[in-house]
Amino acid sequence: MKTTYRMLAIDLDDTLLNGKLVISQRNKEYIQRAREAGVQVTLATGRMYCSALPYARELGLNLPLVTYQGALVKEAVSGEVLLHLPVPLALAREAVAWVKRLGYHINVYLDDKLYVEKMTPEAEQYVKISGIPAHPVGNMLDFLQEDPTKVLFVGGVEELNQLEVEMKQHFGSSLHICKSKPHFLELSHPEATKGHALDNLARLWGINREQVIAIGDAPNDLEMLEYAGLGVVMGNASQEVKAKADYIAPSNEEDGVAHVIAKFIFQE
Repeated sequence: MKTTYRMLAIDLDDTLLNGKLVISQRNKEYIQRAREAGVQVTLATGRMYCSALPYARELGLNLPLVTYQGALVKEAVSGEVLLHLPVPLALAREAVAWVKRLGYHINVYLDDKLYVEKMTPEAEQYVKISGIPAHPVGNMLDFLQEDPTKVLFVGGVEELNQLEVEMKQHFGSSLHICKSKPHFLELSHPEATKGHALDNLARLWGINREQVIAIGDAPNDLEMLEYAGLGVVMGNASQEVKAKADYIAPSNEEDGVAHVIAKFIFQE
């Protein structure tokens, strides 16, 4: 039986990718089947565009990719930018100055490049996960002179939970602040969410939100899960995120994405 779902947006880390940061053969096969059935399949990730692109190429995707939590929507083949919502410079500098005082690691993203003050263990780990080099710049406040696409802080889980509360109180609706992983706190433009980006793409393709499936696992997926007609949360997600699910899939180690495509697109 054919689907009523016409669009599928999939998070990368801890959703499509397993613990080895690999897309399983079964997930690849089902994504290919969905595409052959006419479903628009895209990636929706907090990763940089250049970090998400190799996975898009591996899947043969030729659509716009939602990257940087939705701050940058850019075509996978032509590289055309459909949407770029950077962080206003004054707010970015204020947040960086705040976190410098606390001594946490800071990532700043400009022109799809990653900048750090120095190569810390956190920077080394991030480079390993993302597959993208980091450029050390010394004092970040001296370096940061234009609107960054995104700012990310790396620290202890509890410390970042506290910082998230304080920053949300301080910045209010002028910034979007969320955890993408327990040790990552991200700041972006207030409209730079995966949900807002999917809404833009669905309108572009003439697709109703009821016809959209979104699959994710983390707090930075919540807007996308809420937007989609079917919001699917991975079995490996936290209880906080699972509480928002329309459906809970098997984990990222159990080909959860393939399971969702089989069940909801092909009714298998």
